[in-house]
Amino acid sequence: MTTSLQDGQSAAGKAAARGSPLAAQVCGAAQGRGDARDLTPSHWPHARALLPPPDGTRGSAADRRKKKDLDVLEMPSIPNPFPELCCSPFTSVLSAGLFPKANSRKKQVIKVYSEDETSRALDVPSDITARDVCQLLILKNHYIDDHSWTLFEHLPHIGVERTIEDHELVIEVLSNWGMEEENKLYFRKNYAKYEFFKNPMYFFPEHMVSFATETNGEISPTQILQMFLSSSTYPEIHGFLHAKEQGKKSWKKIYFLLRRSGLYFSTKGTSKEPRHLQFFSEFGNSDIYVSLAGKKKHGAPTNYGFCFKPNRAGRSRDLKVLCAEEEQSRTCWVTAIRLLKKERYAIKNHRTPFSGLPCSSLKNSPKRSISENSLVAMDFSGQKSRVIENPTEALSVAVEEGLAWRKKGCLRLGTHSSATAPSQSASTNLAIHQSQPWFHHRISREEAQRLISQQGPVDGVFLVRDSQSNPKTFVLSMSHGQKIKHFQIIPVEDDGEMFHTLDDGHTRFTDLIQLVEFYQLNKGVLPCKLKHYCARIVL
Repeated sequence: MTTSLQDGQSAAGKAAARGSPLAAQVCGAAQGRGDARDLTPSHWPHARALLPPPDGTRGSAADRRKKKDLDVLEMPSIPNPFPELCCSPFTSVLSAGLFPKANSRKKQVIKVYSEDETSRALDVPSDITARDVCQLLILKNHYIDDHSWTLFEHLPHIGVERTIEDHELVIEVLSNWGMEEENKLYFRKNYAKYEFFKNPMYFFPEHMVSFATETNGEISPTQILQMFLSSSTYPEIHGFLHAKEQGKKSWKKIYFLLRRSGLYFSTKGTSKEPRHLQFFSEFGNSDIYVSLAGKKKHGAPTNYGFCFKPNRAGRSRDLKVLCAEEEQSRTCWVTAIRLLKKERYAIKNHRTPFSGLPCSSLKNSPKRSISENSLVAMDFSGQKSRVIENPTEALSVAVEEGLAWRKKGCLRLGTHSSATAPSQSASTNLAIHQSQPWFHHRISREEAQRLISQQGPVDGVFLVRDSQSNPKTFVLSMSHGQKIKHFQIIPVEDDGEMFHTLDDGHTRFTDLIQLVEFYQLNKGVLPCKLKHYCARIVL
């Protein structure tokens, strides 16, 4: 038996021995010929005899005698107990399963941009979510996490972008990009990200929403929220939209309806009968994007466009482009489609930043944002401090404080017996606001509107900029009712001192910081309080 194992050789093994001595050596070891020492040519006489001498000559007599001695002393070979492991002479002896498995959580480098086009490269695992990327950038840049930081997918070749939902895998989003496309990931604030869960009526006007169940009287925000998040009572969104005809440059105004099964349009006016409804798009294999340059890219009739793009397609002809009449209408359609597409994830995402409360436990009272909770009118004149609830009283107290600040400033200037002190104070007041994150220097009106729209056109998003029409004045740009409004900050002079005012001098402030802080506490002549400043971040 031992002899047959030593001398027996398969046809494949013999062929390998004739073609490659090393292959024959390995195959013999795999078939059980000898122990571990037989894997080396010095302990395998048959294989060693096939190897050419180092100097190209025949071996000497002494070498042949030494080889015979090794043959005599060689121990009998042990039969291979695992014949099924025998392999082809042209494959490796060691199985791949014997090696430790590679880490399946591969890493990939991604690049994230900010609004000023600065970027940062991150080495992230393949299963990282958009929320994890935001948290990572927040920690690296020491930002405050107010749950408004968002990752955006920007597609410049077709002029669209969208909010990447918190649960989405970033590497999966990148895998849908083409090699030639110069797409980008942007990291910035989006104050409208979770605003729906606090103010649902803000996103869904009554004339665009039809509820499936009969409602008696006015519906509370909690009831509306529950209806939108319920699979059985999801409301129907309807209204007119401009649709671009497939393969044509013309646009047509059509009546659309959004239901759980998809988006439909009516072929006969505003009829909702099934025979008049035609299917337009579903949401399973496509994402909804907001158009950034609809008029330029697609010839849209308004600037409030959005589109459906298949996940694996990036060409303009694959888009299903729509256009709304105003920002409120577009926000309604986009928010409703996001909730339909990401319904179960939307509930999961909103629970994290809002204390994990289920929808049924939401109170009817409106919730305040983090920035609004940190700014309240207080009275410290008595033995105990108190919160001033009356807006009229808060306004008078703020005016008195402003006068007291100015008196302190005058006293402070009077202590310095320098003739240049007033001029230095004036120059300081003019420059002190330039270091504030809400001040944007000489940007245009259009750029201000773009920045506010990008960071979410919710009530109270604002910035301050230099006026283009009058170099000596400033402009407060803010969002209210999903419209962006501009208020000129006029300088006024009183007793040789310069002040800033929004209401023709009735309320005056020594610098822009005092003005902004006042209107963060009181709305005054503004349509609402200043809540969220629009800032450009640097990565």
